[in-house]
Amino acid sequence: MKMHALALGLMVSVLAAACGGNTTAGRTAPESAEPVPAELAGAPTDDHDDDAAKDHVEVAPDVQRRLGIGVTAVTAESLAVSLRVTGSVQPIESRLAHVRPLARGRILDVLARVGDRVARGQALARFDNIEAGELATQREGARADLARLRVQLGTATRQAERARRLAEIGAVPQREYEASLSEQQQVEASIRAQDSALAGLEQRLRRFGTSEAAADASSVATILSPLAGVLVRADVAPGDVVDGSTELFAVADISRVYVQAHVFEKDLGKVRQGQAATVTVDAYPDQRFPGTVAVVGGTVDPRTRTVPVRVEVVNTDAWLKLDMFARVDLATDATQPGLAVRREAVQTLEGRQVVFVKSGDTDFMVREVDTGRLSGLLIEITRGLTAGDIIVTDGAFRLKSALLAGTLGDDDDDEPKEPQR
Repeated sequence: MKMHALALGLMVSVLAAACGGNTTAGRTAPESAEPVPAELAGAPTDDHDDDAAKDHVEVAPDVQRRLGIGVTAVTAESLAVSLRVTGSVQPIESRLAHVRPLARGRILDVLARVGDRVARGQALARFDNIEAGELATQREGARADLARLRVQLGTATRQAERARRLAEIGAVPQREYEASLSEQQQVEASIRAQDSALAGLEQRLRRFGTSEAAADASSVATILSPLAGVLVRADVAPGDVVDGSTELFAVADISRVYVQAHVFEKDLGKVRQGQAATVTVDAYPDQRFPGTVAVVGGTVDPRTRTVPVRVEVVNTDAWLKLDMFARVDLATDATQPGLAVRREAVQTLEGRQVVFVKSGDTDFMVREVDTGRLSGLLIEITRGLTAGDIIVTDGAFRLKSALLAGTLGDDDDDEPKEPQR
């Protein structure tokens, strides 16, 4: 009996010690009372809240006013039915320069590479202008001849003056004076001809960039870019002998480009010059580049039964690269109803197209959407919204930046540059 009591007491002691140890290990440090330094009340405070905060942002009313955040209701609109065609990005011919040398010569250095952005007048290559060297030699010979003729003119002038005075007193016949005068006039005519020839040589040398004032001018000339743009071709290397028929470089101004698309013959009635168009490319799938139909071709390709159509696009930031594959949506006169919002309301967040739906005075929820047709400043919403939803239009980009950064500060007033839509 005593043995049973002793064993029972030992078990109770062990259990008590075990419970006391667990109680001590399970204690946690007190939570910090320090507030989160953010203007967004919805900023995440722990790992659990972090996932939820990715689809939620809270902005105080005064911050909304400061950032110019505006909302509007989603409504059904009459949207233009677009015609989709494909094509590729090409330079406008009047903005494409083919650079050739003015004369025969040998390339010494190539100073630019394909893909480089070049300014108007920037040096592309240096070459030894053989023709300029020959012209410089001819110019120096012409100058020497001109100096000789001027000496002859001085002598002829003095002889003519002496013959005139002698003829006046009858010391020499009048015809001798006339012969001296004729010789003087011939030298003067030779000087005028030599002046003209020398001016022509100097004019040709100026075209090659050689100074007319330098008697020992070098025949080394510089090939300059005729316009600002991108170097798209360079078919030259040091040591190459070239002439005026050799194309050395091609420089394209791609601040404006066109998409060469092809429209099937049966759809040609839906296309007209001046028609609005929207261009998209695989490199920027969420971006739309507005364009205008500039040219509708006059010939149908007998093999494909298509007509070439050129759509000009503003490309100020050079997002569109030459030979990019592109899709073109041409706005037609036909319309169909659909839910639509302003284009700036749709933002790209972590690869998703989203809008911000207002769910309270200070609450904005991220809603993923699918988009469809473009119609002027509107874009169709095919999934994710219903008529009457209140969404952010003005300031949607700022809300996205706030959601990514976790705070809204004064620096948010400057948005990063995005491609034109």
